[in-house]
Amino acid sequence: MSKKSSFQSMSYREELINSIEPNFIFSKKPLNRFKFDEINNNNKSLNKIDQINELKKLIDSIQNCNLKKNSKPLILGDGNINSPIMIIGEAPGVEEEKAGKTFQGETGALLEKMLLAIDIKKKSIYSSYAVNFRPPEDRKPTSQEIKRYSVFLKELISIIDPKIIILFGSTAMESVISSNEKISNERGKWKEIILKNKTYPLMITFNPSYLIRFPENKKFSWEDLKNIKKKIQELNIKI
Repeated sequence: MSKKSSFQSMSYREELINSIEPNFIFSKKPLNRFKFDEINNNNKSLNKIDQINELKKLIDSIQNCNLKKNSKPLILGDGNINSPIMIIGEAPGVEEEKAGKTFQGETGALLEKMLLAIDIKKKSIYSSYAVNFRPPEDRKPTSQEIKRYSVFLKELISIIDPKIIILFGSTAMESVISSNEKISNERGKWKEIILKNKTYPLMITFNPSYLIRFPENKKFSWEDLKNIKKKIQELNIKI
C-alpha cells in the first residue's frame, strides 16, 4: 500500500469517527498517562463522596431509634477517603458531638500519639464508628444497636475500600466481625472480613478511651501497633 492510500484511509477513519462523535480530537502528541490517572483518581473520589452522602441520607432516615432521637449530629466519619488505612471506634462522645468529628479530646490526643508511633498521621487515614450517634450519657451501645448500625458500617467499609482495617474496642469488633469474645482474647491477631467478594485484613486492639482508664494495658496496644506497622510494610502500603 502506498503512503498516499494510507493517509487517505486514516483520513477516512477520522471523518467516520467525527461523524459519530464530533468531540474527538486527534493529536500526534504522546498521551500523558499520569494526567489520565489523576483524572481517574479524581473521578473515583467524587464517586466516593456521592456514595458517602447517599449513605448519610440513608442513616439519617432511620426511624424509631433512641440513639438518633437523643443525639444531635450524625457522625459518619472523616479523614482521607482514599486512604489505605481505615480505623473504627465505638461511638461518638460529648467532645465528638460538639466538634462533629471523630476521636476528639483526650481520646483523640492519645489516638494521634498511638498512630504517630508507627508513622501515621490521623488526617492521612479515614476514621469512623460502629455507631454513628452519641449514646445517652456515653453508655456502651447495646448489641441490638450495634447490629442495626453494622449494616451501614460495612457499606462504608466497601465505599472507602481500605487495605487494612483497625478496630478499636469491643463494640467495633462486634459490629464488624460479630464477635462477643473478650477483646483481650481477640486483640493482636490478624483476621479477615469479606464484603462484596472482597477480603479485608483487620486488627483488633484496645480503644484509646479504655487505655486512658487502664494505662497498664498500653504495652499490649504497642505490640498491636508494631504488628500493624509490619503489615503495612509487607503490603508496601504508602500513607
